Amino acid sequence: MSREFIREIRSLTKKLTDDFTTQMTLSNFITSPFTPDRRTIIEIVNDLRKLLFPVQFGANEITNCTMDYYLGSLLLKVEEKLHKQIGIALMRQESIPQLSVTQEVADKAAELSVAFMKKIPYISEMLQMDVDAFYDGDPAAYSKDEIILSYPGLFAIMVYRIAHELFLSKVPVIPRMMTEYAHNLTGVDINPGAKIGKYFFIDHATGVVIGETCEIADHVKVYQGVTLGALSTKGGQNLRGKKRHPTIEDEVTIYSNATILGGETVIGKGAVIGGSCFIVESIPPGARVQTVSEIQFN
Repeated sequence: MSREFIREIRSLTKKLTDDFTTQMTLSNFITSPFTPDRRTIIEIVNDLRKLLFPVQFGANEITNCTMDYYLGSLLLKVEEKLHKQIGIALMRQESIPQLSVTQEVADKAAELSVAFMKKIPYISEMLQMDVDAFYDGDPAAYSKDEIILSYPGLFAIMVYRIAHELFLSKVPVIPRMMTEYAHNLTGVDINPGAKIGKYFFIDHATGVVIGETCEIADHVKVYQGVTLGALSTKGGQNLRGKKRHPTIEDEVTIYSNATILGGETVIGKGAVIGGSCFIVESIPPGARVQTVSEIQFN
């Protein structure tokens, strides 16, 4: 380390401290220890994957005799971590001027974490249908084990389904931390607020974007590079809570790099959207869109 840089340490430290203080003032945050731990959130996701797919990701020593013990201990481990992180997130959301989580918030966090844990069988059921959709839709898949162990699209959907249940319970920040972890690993960006039905299949995964108010029905198939986004976000925070993203009905196929925008845009049941299409208007059921301006009807 150079002497010149050592001399600059004091001034750099002061500048960074001043910048930090300004950011806290502008964002109305109270300086506090309440920030959910990213590493712990990732641990929760990976432990939940073991619960949802214990054969593929569980401990090697699992046998029929030890499965109950293994799953039970893992459930307790996940709930304990999740309970604590939800409490921290709630404290931060409310900017409560305390140095530790209050009893009221701890009780609320426990209620939310237990309610989530009760949804794990439902999440598992949905994911098994997603696995079936992958297997039925991809002739390159030689087994369901291969899909569960290696397909990034399924991992992204798994994390979304976990995060979505927390989102529905109004758990702050944690659902988005989870889906951004999956986004970072897979290139698939699914907002936890999106509504996605049964048998969802993302083929090849990378580059898919699904916005917060998007609604996707059952048996939908999406290829790489597809964007289901908002038509405009110029309204900024004034648009919060409004329908900004498209609705995709049952049995729709959307091929690679297609872009579908707008809260009033509906892609009708059984429609097929060709690659690289740019769509801002509704498409009727059964239609085949081959280019931006060409629609064929069955």
